[in-house]
Amino acid sequence: MVVKKVIMKRIIPLCLALLCGSAQLALASSGHGSEAAAVDLTVTPFGYAALGLFVMAYTLVIFEEQLHLRKSKPVMMAAGIIWVLIALTYKQVGIPPETAHHAIIHNITEYAELLLFLLAAMTYINSMEERNVFQALRGWLVSRGFSLRIIFWITGLLAFLISPIADNLTTALLMGAVVMAVAKNNPKFVALACINIVVGANAGGAFSPFGDITTLMVWQKGQVAFGQFFALFFPALINWLVPAFIMSLAISKEVPEAVQEKIVMKFGAKRIIFLFLMTIATAVSFHNFLDLPPAAGMMLGLSYLGFFSYYIKIREKRQFEYDAPLGHSNGAAEPFDLFKKIARAEWDTLLFFYGVILCVGGLSQFGYLALVSHQMYEGLGATNANILVGILSAIVDNIPVMFAVLTMEPHMSLGQWLLVTLTAGVGGSLLSIGSAAGVALMGTARGVYTFGAHLKWMPIVALGYAASIYAHTVINSSYF
Repeated sequence: MVVKKVIMKRIIPLCLALLCGSAQLALASSGHGSEAAAVDLTVTPFGYAALGLFVMAYTLVIFEEQLHLRKSKPVMMAAGIIWVLIALTYKQVGIPPETAHHAIIHNITEYAELLLFLLAAMTYINSMEERNVFQALRGWLVSRGFSLRIIFWITGLLAFLISPIADNLTTALLMGAVVMAVAKNNPKFVALACINIVVGANAGGAFSPFGDITTLMVWQKGQVAFGQFFALFFPALINWLVPAFIMSLAISKEVPEAVQEKIVMKFGAKRIIFLFLMTIATAVSFHNFLDLPPAAGMMLGLSYLGFFSYYIKIREKRQFEYDAPLGHSNGAAEPFDLFKKIARAEWDTLLFFYGVILCVGGLSQFGYLALVSHQMYEGLGATNANILVGILSAIVDNIPVMFAVLTMEPHMSLGQWLLVTLTAGVGGSLLSIGSAAGVALMGTARGVYTFGAHLKWMPIVALGYAASIYAHTVINSSYF
């Protein structure tokens, strides 16, 4: 209860100030905000109403677990109403209605690119899961007979290495399953291993354009080129290694009994992995060489999987679903169906992104974000502001925080854009609720890996956070 009260009374207002700081992207970048910029809309009744509506919607998001209300629902409703308020406000002050039209189209276009990119990536991940790629890796690990300390290091390292390609949620669930399989009766080890996995997964995602939604948004926005993200490799590695080394000292070298579990990957699994890598290469080529959106390259890559899924059906000699009598499968395994893999995408998350982008873009039309942008990046300075972004992302989802920064579009060096990318990515490791990986593992290791268990080790995680920032300023000093 104390934590909730702190969030409600202190953190939410601060976070909203940051979110509101991103006001001018939809205006400045679309080129249709000059009329709105000439009028102060922050003191209008509809402006206050829009801000209050976003506060209420995001409060419901924060308490998603307690309310059992999907996080996409309140922000989608808030987004729609906020844009209604914008249209009404523009009519009242005499701003041409096409200004709001152009602004919302700009935001919808941004969301469409993110949606298509993530949809292709999620479909590949779901396909690899169906082909037993991740299960086979888990089976190999639990059958090796490693000591607890070695398992601690292996799961953390794999979380760091896999998350740049797969999302940190999938990575955390995979490594968490390994930990629970080999040592579920050792709560101390499970708690420490889960913290290590969360830190490793978030750190690994920070140096890759594909590792986290925030890095993807920064890349698609053109603030950091594809190859430049890898300058964050060593700072991200330090972010994981520092707390991992300290926590490993508290883990015994006990060797648990090996679990005999061998899982064989299904036909085509390795080729799907190869096609996924080819899809990533296609997306990068679209952006770097053709100046086309990476999302278009990802959708082309999805067609690779589409044709290969047809080959899997032929190769496995299974009938197409529409050829089989309704309700009769004759005991055969369900055919590989690309569209079922698309349907299994995280639609709640994808629609949540829609609500966030439209909400923040809507608040930008009222001009709130420019106010806080001035206070943060000119008052505190870029470095302090970017460190604050990481701390905020531990309490509030890093997606709206990063979108707010991108919307503010502060004048920063490449080194500062890399810094905010790093902090937004790894800042979520400070608390168990700060990232999807942490929330997922709290469900996997329910009652063992908890908010309190993570909080006890937060100073150690924070030490890694500080060390990674220092390492970035030293290693990448030429970018500042």
